[in-house]
Amino acid sequence: MKTLDELMLSRRQALALGLGATATLGLAACGGSDDAAPAADDAADAAATDDAATALDAAAFDELVQSGPIADGAAVEASEWAKKVQAAGKLRVGGVETSTLFSQLNEVDGKHRGFDAGLFQLLATYLFDNASNYDLTLVQSSTRESVLQNDTVDAVFATYTITDERKKLISFAGPYYVGHQGILVKAGNTDIKAVEDLAGKVVGVQTGSTAATEDFIKEFMPDAEVQELGTDEELRRALEQGRIDAYVVDATLHMGSIIENPGKYELACEFGPEDPLGIGLPLDSDGVKFVNDFLKIIEEQGIWAKLYQICLGSRIGVDEAPEPPAIEA
Repeated sequence: MKTLDELMLSRRQALALGLGATATLGLAACGGSDDAAPAADDAADAAATDDAATALDAAAFDELVQSGPIADGAAVEASEWAKKVQAAGKLRVGGVETSTLFSQLNEVDGKHRGFDAGLFQLLATYLFDNASNYDLTLVQSSTRESVLQNDTVDAVFATYTITDERKKLISFAGPYYVGHQGILVKAGNTDIKAVEDLAGKVVGVQTGSTAATEDFIKEFMPDAEVQELGTDEELRRALEQGRIDAYVVDATLHMGSIIENPGKYELACEFGPEDPLGIGLPLDSDGVKFVNDFLKIIEEQGIWAKLYQICLGSRIGVDEAPEPPAIEA
């Protein structure tokens, strides 16, 4: 499958996102560049010009999630997880509401929109014929397993990377998306252009995230001073205040921050192995099959691609949705 890092942005789109003059979403190799980055004011001006282009089409999103497929009775009856959810009357979701591209709360109408938000609302439609029939419990990287283990939520949709270590604690449906890690820096930073430039720098990571694991740090940031903080907001604040030099997490989260804060940040590069994002479910739950079947249906019906374009593609300059990743058995 093609991932975001393989789909190139034009120079104008890259400027609008606050990326370097030669930056694209195709920096998976994380190589350096001798080209000077644009001034922050230039990036801000470009972003302001493209505000309308990066806004989510709320009407299209709402129509799509409410018009999704509905599970037949036999599919529900065959799944203890689905029967429990329906009996409770609502889908209990663990997620976030500050991720611009994946799940953001609109404080005017009280609705959550974004790629993850679209998936859990489509699942609510699949279960209840009502996209709004869910309760959201806010999670951080460090609490995603615990809310499943203590039965606070039925499923977690939170840019949740599938890893072998996490599979010991919970189960995953999917993957439904593939990304890479990215390095976020302050606009105008010319010191960090590649992962090798993190040596000797103070690098912020989210507690419980892929970038915070011992193996990841040893492989990609062995000579950096790594600091863990709990939330995306805390890390971006630390970056703005100069308490950290760079912030490493899934690049798609950084892209949302760049869109929302034109001229403030730059994506130095993407790097590392693929990050397959999955839907967290209780350990050994038969909900895995139920949710995987749901994902296959929305992929086959073209709904996944439409959701991608509304939430991601149209906002970051990608004209055509990639093929979704193969769902694990």
